Amino acid sequence: MYNAIVGNLFLFFICSVLAGAVLMMGYQRWKLSVYKIRLAEQAEELMRQADREAEALKTQLLLDAKEQALEIKTKGESEIAELRRVQANREKNLDRRSEQLDLQESDLRKQQRGTETVQQRLDDRQSELNQEHEQLAEMKSQQQKLLESIAGLSREEASQQLMQSLEEELKHERGKLILRTKKQTTEAAKEQSREIILTALHRYASAFTAESTTSTIDVPNDEMKGRIIGREGRNIRAFEKATGIDLIIDDTPGVVIVSGFDPVRREIARRSMIALIADGRIHPSKIEEVVTESQVEISELILQKGREAANEVNISGLHDRVIEMLGRLHFRTSYSQNVLRHSIEVAFLSGMIAEMLGLNGDLARRCGLLHDIGKAADHELEGGHPKIGADLLQRHSESPEVVHAAFGHHDEVVTEHPYTMIVATADACSAGRPGARRESLERYIKRMEELETIAKRFQGVREAYAISAGREMRVIVDSNHTSDEQAAIICQDIAKTFEAELLYPGEIKVIVLRETVFTETAK
Repeated sequence: MYNAIVGNLFLFFICSVLAGAVLMMGYQRWKLSVYKIRLAEQAEELMRQADREAEALKTQLLLDAKEQALEIKTKGESEIAELRRVQANREKNLDRRSEQLDLQESDLRKQQRGTETVQQRLDDRQSELNQEHEQLAEMKSQQQKLLESIAGLSREEASQQLMQSLEEELKHERGKLILRTKKQTTEAAKEQSREIILTALHRYASAFTAESTTSTIDVPNDEMKGRIIGREGRNIRAFEKATGIDLIIDDTPGVVIVSGFDPVRREIARRSMIALIADGRIHPSKIEEVVTESQVEISELILQKGREAANEVNISGLHDRVIEMLGRLHFRTSYSQNVLRHSIEVAFLSGMIAEMLGLNGDLARRCGLLHDIGKAADHELEGGHPKIGADLLQRHSESPEVVHAAFGHHDEVVTEHPYTMIVATADACSAGRPGARRESLERYIKRMEELETIAKRFQGVREAYAISAGREMRVIVDSNHTSDEQAAIICQDIAKTFEAELLYPGEIKVIVLRETVFTETAK
């Protein structure tokens, strides 16, 4: 019975659920139909609203289009009116231009008729001139024949005599022109160069003589000489091996001599020997110790001298290698002139000359200070000191003006910078001042004789004298056989011969003297 009740309840539940589902489906269908009807009504309303808005928009667009068409029409009518006005102005201008062209054409026709008349007159005149020219040519031919018959000379002979006469006259005029031009040029150049160089020399006054390296050492007594020699000469051998310098001990009392071509080594040897004599203990180990100390001192002295020279000239930014080479010049001499002092002197002179010429004085002093730096090189480098110095300066980033001044201050290359010429001038001034250099007597006499011999080659030269250490040549010509113009030509030819045949520093002034001396004795 219990199972029957449960089955009936379950059946009732199932029927209830199915009835609820059927009712729910009917309700959903009714609701969906109502929603469709509402959607249809809303769609119809939207369609009617869209039709109303489209009609309003259409009306507005028609109104806007009509307004734009009216504006375009008004603007077009204005532009057409403006174009018509411009066209009318152009037509008026063309009418005026046409009238002007008609007037110009009328004037040109009148001018053409006048030109034709003038051309006809010119043609007539040309015909007359041609006839006159033929008549003159005939008369000239008759006169030439008459002159040849009177003079007894043909035309070629007369032309030759005339050419000879003109050649003599031109030669005379050439001499006068040389004298006049040379005098004017020389006076102007002398005045300006003398002013610049003398001002620079007066502003910089250096000592006439410079310090030179000595190789003679004083010893207190002969016993010290024996210590220096050592047992069987071992001290001398040790000293020469350590320094690379020859030690000369002779019978001269109170001195020993160090001899060598390298001035730096010679100075090391000199200082070492002085220190050994002062210490008194002289043996091979002590010699090596003292020489090493002297080498260190000389290296420091070289740098010190280089820095002092740069500071004295007020030059900065030099490479350490350049400063070292500059300091080594302190131990170099040229014709007994200390090269470092010479370089400092050239630097000051170059700076003052450059400033008076309106150039860079600092750059000129730098060029002058470093122009002879190649002389500090040893035998391991090949070439002359200008090339060695230029290569050294170029490797250490010096300016092209400084490099070229070192390379070309002896006129060995074409001058590219004005500073090279300034340095060459200052170098000649420093080397040529009194007491700067010494030459051997034989070389001096040979040079003087060579100058005088060349001058006496020229015809008309009576005497020739070389003066001012060969920097000036005085030539006396025969006044009876040489004119002033010929003397000017001789002077020029002698100078050119010197330039072609001789090698010399600086310049040689040639002065030709021509005068007539009358002498009478009153009795």
